[in-house]
Amino acid sequence: MTTLPPCPECQSVYTYEDRNLLVCPECAHEWTREEMEASEEVRVWKDANGNELNNGDAVLVIKDLKVRGASSVLKAGTKVKNIRLIEGDHDIDCKIDGFGSMQLKSEFVKKA
Repeated sequence: MTTLPPCPECQSVYTYEDRNLLVCPECAHEWTREEMEASEEVRVWKDANGNELNNGDAVLVIKDLKVRGASSVLKAGTKVKNIRLIEGDHDIDCKIDGFGSMQLKSEFVKKA
């Protein structure tokens, strides 16, 4: 018995095979095995200059950024150490001295 992959939309484990399609009974999403294999590409995070970023890198903020909930801005040139890369719109998770834990967009930093 072969195990079928979970639904890429809702992560349901109740997928079934219908001819050459895989179907999710919970969200009605349909896909082929070829689509599933093509979507398993490895994401590469890049900074504003096109340099590849990795977990644990140090980066510099290239633009003054407004911080929600704070009365001050994050100044350009601020060094952020030990970043963690995550999925999503704000794809860098970090801790900044004086601001605490926050998320940044990779387009506003450059590798230090």
